[in-house]
Amino acid sequence: MRLLVLGGTVFVGRTVAAEALRRGHEVVCAARGESGTVPDGAKLVRVDRDAEDGLAPLEGEEFDAVVDVAPLSFPWVTRALSALAERAGHWTFVSTVSVYTDTETRGQTPATGALHEPLEQHATVEQLRAEGGAELYGAIKVASENAVRAALGERAFVVRPGLITGPGDGSDRFGYWPGRFARGGRVLVPASDRPVQYLDVRDLAEWIVTAAETRLGGTFDGVGPVLRLGELLADIAAAVGGGAELVPAMDEQLTAADVNPWSGPRSLPLWLPGDHAGLASHDPAPSLAAGLRIRPLADAVAGALDTERALGLDRERRSGLSSAEEAEVLAGL
Repeated sequence: MRLLVLGGTVFVGRTVAAEALRRGHEVVCAARGESGTVPDGAKLVRVDRDAEDGLAPLEGEEFDAVVDVAPLSFPWVTRALSALAERAGHWTFVSTVSVYTDTETRGQTPATGALHEPLEQHATVEQLRAEGGAELYGAIKVASENAVRAALGERAFVVRPGLITGPGDGSDRFGYWPGRFARGGRVLVPASDRPVQYLDVRDLAEWIVTAAETRLGGTFDGVGPVLRLGELLADIAAAVGGGAELVPAMDEQLTAADVNPWSGPRSLPLWLPGDHAGLASHDPAPSLAAGLRIRPLADAVAGALDTERALGLDRERRSGLSSAEEAEVLAGL
């Protein structure tokens, strides 16, 4: 199989490229080549998706499958479709569970969940932070999904991941916890039985490559089983080892201590507000039936911890509590 990854230099795209190479496929990665490197064995074609003719270096090329991970740009998606859809046997578009409007209802699936109104525009990370965050992101992805399905029909595989973790994840949303437990001592954790879901990037990549090989079509959520946060954190701590002491705090205590949920500065990752329980409790059954396989937690933790150690356990983080912030909150409990 000849596979084109639109991207392929970081995280999801790079992991997809690496998995396809592992299976013996020919892989072309189309990217600026500024954010990272392609896996050994892949061919890099330098493109500029911001330019109207930015995909010209791919003119005349044919591919058995295309994988697009475009995050925030409807024009990127439509330009790629215009240039390549007629010469692609299969097309994967990596979307997001942020396409859903309902963050409270548990057990949603692509067949049941209501979506944001589509927004046909390009956005920057700065706009995302200033103009509605997940809603803006989700609305652009809805428009992009619609364009992919309109152009490819049954040849389109649209996957909507929730939280993705594993090797190469720099978001700190999952990796914070293996990294923190590895440092040991008293660890502040939410006293919460709220649902949580994650998906290792290697499992997502394996599913995407298998979908390309088998020409799987349709729209699916890229989510693992629904877990309880408190139990998951205890299991992560056990997988890491080292004897960290988990110190649980109630929601009211964390809120009073100005600890933020989910991500960002002064936060506890994976801890969602009560009105967002539906965001992390989508029904994984349709995806599991369609071939998604989930690796054991210990393997997912080991992959995340390898990345944490490579980046530095004591580094300044995008999400989580600093050592000083955590000590301050613990002292006030």
